Amino acid sequence: MIEFKFPDLGEGLVEGEIVKWHVKEGDFVKEGDPLVDVMTEKANVTLPAPATGKVVKILAKEGEIVKVGQVLCVIEEVAAQEAPPKAPAAEAPTSQKVAAMPAARRLARELGIDLSKVKGTGPGGVITVEDVRRAAEELARQEKAPPAPPPAAVQPPPAIAQPQAPAAAQLPQPVAEEERIPVRGIRRAVAEKMAKSASAIPHAYHFEEVDVTELVSLRERLRQEAERLGVKLTYLPFVAKAVAVALREFPMLNSSFDEERGEIVVKRRIHLGFAVDTEQGLMVVVVRDADKKSVLEIARELNALAERARAGKASVDEVRGSTFTITNIGAIGGVGGLPIINYPEAAIMALGKIRKIPRVVNGAVVPRDVMNVVVGFDHRVVDGAYVARFTNRVKELLEDVGKLLLYI
Repeated sequence: MIEFKFPDLGEGLVEGEIVKWHVKEGDFVKEGDPLVDVMTEKANVTLPAPATGKVVKILAKEGEIVKVGQVLCVIEEVAAQEAPPKAPAAEAPTSQKVAAMPAARRLARELGIDLSKVKGTGPGGVITVEDVRRAAEELARQEKAPPAPPPAAVQPPPAIAQPQAPAAAQLPQPVAEEERIPVRGIRRAVAEKMAKSASAIPHAYHFEEVDVTELVSLRERLRQEAERLGVKLTYLPFVAKAVAVALREFPMLNSSFDEERGEIVVKRRIHLGFAVDTEQGLMVVVVRDADKKSVLEIARELNALAERARAGKASVDEVRGSTFTITNIGAIGGVGGLPIINYPEAAIMALGKIRKIPRVVNGAVVPRDVMNVVVGFDHRVVDGAYVARFTNRVKELLEDVGKLLLYI
């Protein structure tokens, strides 16, 4: 008998939530077959069967929180040639073939919604939490609708109306004054990590304005050519490239602080993290060795990573190991903000939206495209002057964007 335990996936992960079992008790599996989907604080992970055999017992239910090392199921091992061919599983009332985010599946179970009847509006038609809520609201409206009148028939003459007693006043239904939502999965991980970062790291901030008029013009000229190559080109890859170049020159910001040993750990490779807003909560996807990649390569990789993250399909390796994080507040509409460092990194950069505002250039007031940049940093690692010089270098590369061509 093999006790299959929830493995240690690294990066300090201690627990996960069982999303979906691909087998049931009595099923035979082959080594490497998909066994169970688990949602961790980083991503959704499909754990494969560790051996060929019969699933004797499943010890963790869907929706249950499990700890690293906890036994998930028991498998009676057999030789591969002895395993019977796997019969196609019967379709459940809610089909497992329906593409839905884990949070949406969980909500559907709670509300009794059949996902096979829900139209998905997420990437590639994936069902989101909002899709499930809309389906639940529509079902509630249908249940409250009055029954259809019977077919018309010959009616007798109307009776003389009799005076009726006044109807009793309808009392308003009590409305719940609060709602309690369990904090689990990625939302719980974000809460814990942000609390640790805010309490453990002495945050300091540096603000700067960047005139990106030239960048706006360049991006507009290159946008259609990038689309022809199958890449959606935004401003973020240009910023990422500028940051990666600057981090090579200011490596202390590409580091972390080891509290136990009292050491600053400077990372030799530049792995940029990008905050992505998903239905499950904030996730950070990672573009590795960003300093060695072109703007187009960063754009292509970042687009793919963000799409997988929003669909709940990002792997653990795609969301861990960042050395410096960028959060694009401007994508939603904010002009700026004070970001919390992605623990245990030493710094984070927040980008505001690009605004056309008046600026004095060569003695004349002219409209310019301007973006606010905020760098949050660990004051144990660096001082404000160092961060100011780093930010000035990023500003230089974005205001004279042609210089980035020298680093491709």
